[in-house]
Amino acid sequence: MSFVDIIKNSVISEFTGTISIDKIALSLLTAFVIGIFIIYIYKKTYTGVVYSKSFALCIMLLSMVTALIIRTINSNLALSLGMVGALSIVRFRTAVKEPVDTAFMFWGITAGIMAGAGLYLIAIISSIALGLLYYVSYILGFKGNSQYLIILKYDTDIDSKIEKMLSNIPKHKIKSKSICKDKVELSFEIATKDHLKIMNAFNDINGVDSVNLISYQNDFGA
Repeated sequence: MSFVDIIKNSVISEFTGTISIDKIALSLLTAFVIGIFIIYIYKKTYTGVVYSKSFALCIMLLSMVTALIIRTINSNLALSLGMVGALSIVRFRTAVKEPVDTAFMFWGITAGIMAGAGLYLIAIISSIALGLLYYVSYILGFKGNSQYLIILKYDTDIDSKIEKMLSNIPKHKIKSKSICKDKVELSFEIATKDHLKIMNAFNDINGVDSVNLISYQNDFGA
């Protein structure tokens, strides 16, 4: 037997599996359970403005679809080549707003790969360990103060008083300031739990027309 035949036989031997209903069902069930766990961790650690239920369901669906793809690739060489060719023409243009959302998507894909490859126990144990470690890290070290964007509208003659009050706020960052005739619109970030106290302090100043508060997600100081 030549060296080429040895390589050919070794490659073909990797794709001699058969697709069975029980294996597909077990892979889908494992991916589904892990996907539910990923959604639970994502919801518990979510710090955005609006929670997207469709994105959470997308993570679970991504795990199951990936498991089906891997199960198909493991069964037949021709199917695997056709699957690679089909996926190579797909273009994903959906923008991911938060970097952590990308990490959760990769987590779902990885769980689907392990479930499709038949590594059920490893997929479940590693996903549980990863989820618990991430949740503990979120609780202990990476959960900071809530960030807000405050928008003020006031008269121009009290601008100096507003600036003096802003200097007393330890963590703030001015985002924009616009002047229209005798009115000023000022927006700035704060990272504190006493946002209501700050709002009331500005609202008590004569000449302030309105004080608006918006939940704001951004890396403070960026």
